[in-house]
Amino acid sequence: MSIFVLVLTIAVGGAIYAGYNLVKVRKLSEGTVHMQEIAASIRIGANAFLREEYKVLIFVVALIALILSLFIEVTAGVAFLIGASMSGLTGFLGMKAATYANVRVANTARETKNMGKTLKNALRGGSVMGLSVSAFALIGLVAVYFLFKYQLETLGSITNWCGIEFEPFSMTLSSYALGCSIIAMFNRVGGGIYTKAADMGADLVGKTEVNIPEDDHRNPATIADCVGDNVGDTAGLGSDLLESYMGAIVSGIVFIIFLFRKYTFLGQEFSSTLFNKLFLYPVLFVGIGLLSCIIGLFYIFTKKDGDDPHRELNMATWISAGLTAVLNLVVTIVLFKGESFGDLPFRIGGLSPYVSAVTGIVSGIVIGAIAEYYTSYDYAPTKKIALFSKEGPAITITQGMSVGMKSTLLSVIVLAIALIVSYSISGTFGAAMAAVGMLSFVTVTVSVDTYGPISDNAGGIAEMCNLGEDIRKITDKLDSVGNTTAAMGKGFAIGSAAFAAVALMISYLYAFTPIEAEVSLDLLNPMTLAGMLIGAALPYYFSGLLIESVSNSAKKMVDEVRRQFREIVGLIEGTAKPDYEKCVTIATQGALAEMRTPALISILVPVIGGFVMGPYFVAGLLFGSTISAIMLAIYCGNAGGAWDNSKKYIESQGARGTEEHLAAVVGDTVGDPLKDTVGPSLDILIKIMSTVSLIMVSIYSKFNLISFLASLIK
Repeated sequence: MSIFVLVLTIAVGGAIYAGYNLVKVRKLSEGTVHMQEIAASIRIGANAFLREEYKVLIFVVALIALILSLFIEVTAGVAFLIGASMSGLTGFLGMKAATYANVRVANTARETKNMGKTLKNALRGGSVMGLSVSAFALIGLVAVYFLFKYQLETLGSITNWCGIEFEPFSMTLSSYALGCSIIAMFNRVGGGIYTKAADMGADLVGKTEVNIPEDDHRNPATIADCVGDNVGDTAGLGSDLLESYMGAIVSGIVFIIFLFRKYTFLGQEFSSTLFNKLFLYPVLFVGIGLLSCIIGLFYIFTKKDGDDPHRELNMATWISAGLTAVLNLVVTIVLFKGESFGDLPFRIGGLSPYVSAVTGIVSGIVIGAIAEYYTSYDYAPTKKIALFSKEGPAITITQGMSVGMKSTLLSVIVLAIALIVSYSISGTFGAAMAAVGMLSFVTVTVSVDTYGPISDNAGGIAEMCNLGEDIRKITDKLDSVGNTTAAMGKGFAIGSAAFAAVALMISYLYAFTPIEAEVSLDLLNPMTLAGMLIGAALPYYFSGLLIESVSNSAKKMVDEVRRQFREIVGLIEGTAKPDYEKCVTIATQGALAEMRTPALISILVPVIGGFVMGPYFVAGLLFGSTISAIMLAIYCGNAGGAWDNSKKYIESQGARGTEEHLAAVVGDTVGDPLKDTVGPSLDILIKIMSTVSLIMVSIYSKFNLISFLASLIK
């Protein structure tokens, strides 16, 4: 009880600090009248998209909550609504902060000509989202605990009115995680389609056909492009990482509940005191992580201005991760001092879950560093793409694909090592704690990631308002670093998703395996093998749908931009204004129309597969899709980031408008839907499938078509 109060206090403190940073950002000047007008257009467009998207989401959320309440338990429906509310609120607040910060960052560059001050204001704007992710996720979790902790008084399965047997608190927690997941899927998919349709429309006509600069005020799709940065890379990002964060915590708690029940049934040593401590440990660990991130961000905001964005952002990450590790070591020693771990496979006693978590922290940082190497133009891979752009767009695309594919191996090796180490030290609980550790400093990770689209918007505003080359130089540098931090964030997200999915899958196996039986999965079982094959193909089909959705929306955007350049007299000369609102409307309608099928696949496939083929088929489906999605997501994120930064490297060399620059623009355009739509959505796919499966397995493990047909044959 006292630990949950402590975590709640830290979470409320994080929410207050987010509010303070938002107020601090809003007090900054917006600059000239023209800058204010552009910023207002971006803000209105972003609000309009989120408003329309949330109208669709309200219906979906209400329907799922009703189904959970009727066929599982009312507490599951309520917890689901709490999770959806926390995730939706986080996305909304973070996006609002970004739309206020963008113009103020541009004006800071205009007034101060100082890289350090401009960087701090961009990071402060991003910190609103970062702090909100952790704070609201934990506030919602604590609320669920206090509302339904009575379910913990007697751990064991119950049977509801329609004969479905389940463990109530595990089901309630899983439903809370599912609520977070639903919002994340729609925000990431819808926002990703929006932002890339607008971006591709702006680039394909403006830069390659009309040969005007990026973010030129004459380009009709420019405002829609800036709006897309906020709805996709900000609102979508926040909901995405909140879902990962919650999935990791819930997987750890749910697994401990299943493990305690099993050990108790088998008469193995697992005291109730130890159960309570391990139950609380993932929550306490991330609570300390949030406190560490608050300290890390505060230090960055109050220290002397630095002129190297890479160093400043890395410092924020290192301080937060380091404090998380050190403070949690102290907490772990105090919490588990003198505790007996009985038959649990903890190799080094009370430090076992801590070391597994630190393994996750280290692997997260290493994966981020690998992504930085393959996507930053400070290193050879991206510079090589820029060099090859002299030979045309085909070889630019080929080289970028090569970089993306090669980048998967090192990242996966790191994940494999971390999984082996964490499992060896703490058993299956170690895999869950590795995910918790990797996400324990998610506040600063999201803050640094959200800094990217804010800087991108600031650069767009600077271009549209003709603030001058010196100002654009500052915003371009911040934007380039933002592309790298975004690639690091995407690698971090898929890594944490892999750990969380593995932990959820193990909990899934515990959920339908009889308590007296050994938990295992026979990979030679034809149902399991068939599920793995289909699961491995699913991320490719899902990605194809997303790319097709972006293409459909982008085509409409390209047609509209061409029409305006053709029909609006004086537009290309700059004497007439484009119709920005029309492009925003096309992007909004296109995203809302195209997002539904990909988003619903992640929910319906494991449900339909379970009711038709049974639980072992779904187990194979989860394993196959997770392995496949990890590779594909890393490839998409790193290839897209490398293409984008190779273009920016060419621009930094003063080669705008050259043939090599146009080739790099084509490469960047190809990479756009990969890095900002497909890659980020794949990690949500595997987590939401795992969560849905964990909730529904209680039903389809008993009621499925294959079992019914088998009973008829007998």
